[in-house]
Amino acid sequence: MGSLTRLVVFLSIFATITLKLNSQYFLPITKHEPTNQFYTTLNIGSVTKSPVNLLLDLGTNLTWLNCRKLKSVSSLRLVTCQSSTCKSIPGNRCAGKSCLYKQPNPLGLIPDVTGRVVQARVSISTTDGGKFLTPVSVPRLTFSCAGEKALHGLPPLVAGVLALSPGSSSFTKQVTSAFNVIPKFSLCLPSSGTGHFYIAGVHYFIPPFNNSSFPIPMIFTPIRGVDSGDYLLNVLNIYVGGTSLSLKPNLVNSGAKLSTVVPYTVLHTDIYNALAESFTLKAKAMGISMVPSVAPFKHCFNARTAGKKLTGPNVPVIEIGLPGRMGEVKWWFYGANTMVKVKETVICLAFIDGGKKPKALMVIGTHQVQDHMLEFDFSRTVLAFSESLLLQNTSCSTWPSQK
Repeated sequence: MGSLTRLVVFLSIFATITLKLNSQYFLPITKHEPTNQFYTTLNIGSVTKSPVNLLLDLGTNLTWLNCRKLKSVSSLRLVTCQSSTCKSIPGNRCAGKSCLYKQPNPLGLIPDVTGRVVQARVSISTTDGGKFLTPVSVPRLTFSCAGEKALHGLPPLVAGVLALSPGSSSFTKQVTSAFNVIPKFSLCLPSSGTGHFYIAGVHYFIPPFNNSSFPIPMIFTPIRGVDSGDYLLNVLNIYVGGTSLSLKPNLVNSGAKLSTVVPYTVLHTDIYNALAESFTLKAKAMGISMVPSVAPFKHCFNARTAGKKLTGPNVPVIEIGLPGRMGEVKWWFYGANTMVKVKETVICLAFIDGGKKPKALMVIGTHQVQDHMLEFDFSRTVLAFSESLLLQNTSCSTWPSQK
């Protein structure tokens, strides 16, 4: 009987581990078209649930919102200054017995957001990768309450910012810790419609990738800068139409920062000029003619001379060379991600000249990563990314049929 008991216990533990490895959670991603910003909807509260829209930000450490947007604040629990929760948040402050937290505002007119730290029950859905399943609750999600002024500059429907930074207090870290699941999350930003936000994701059901036997092909590269609160990629080379740009090593070695709030990739002037010059020469060789610039873009083209493909305008492909398991891997960006339509017959190179002294030499914006699956895996400190889903005649806003 002793052996049988041990076997039952072992099988029970094994089943629990398997369940947690395969558990995953889902939130929708909505694109706010006028501002090109992305937000998700979170249900906060225990009895009276309040759906609030929160901007997705890879650089925010602690989720914050205007708590007056909630239907009821009675379910909020103030975090005291002497509590272990407050002490676990780097850079915490105190106002009497209340815990405060100050952090940068990614878009607002005021540079910083200071708010009282609170906790509340938050509901999210489990998923098999394709549809919503059983709703589950994070009993005590920690976030801060900000004032109305902090919302200035955010899309009108948005009540705050969802923290997706590598920090221990971020939304994704709190969820994966609460459920004891794989510490990773995945984003599939839609070019329109509703996209996919997975936490601890295993299977991503975006047709034709409908099951684990036919997964989305992913490419892996290390993430650095996690300790500083950023997601940085080690850039080895930048290519335009297959030709490597001639850049000073210090411009490339500084890496590229990933952002979910910067609409278009921002480059140091020297990188931008090299990219734009090479792109323009390659485009001209393809018979694509230039037209006057349209602010904020500097290099624009006649859309009628470019032609069209599944992946957008038929223009020179831009690639970023990154370190991989067996050497350099490439992240390919086609016309849908490198060009933006500004007029009926005008498309522009969707990159911004960031000047000679930007805070970061390269910041990869959301337009470039739309319709790519991105997986941030903290267990291995790697980013997994797919090629453009448009190559498979699908997108981040495609959903499996619900029968």
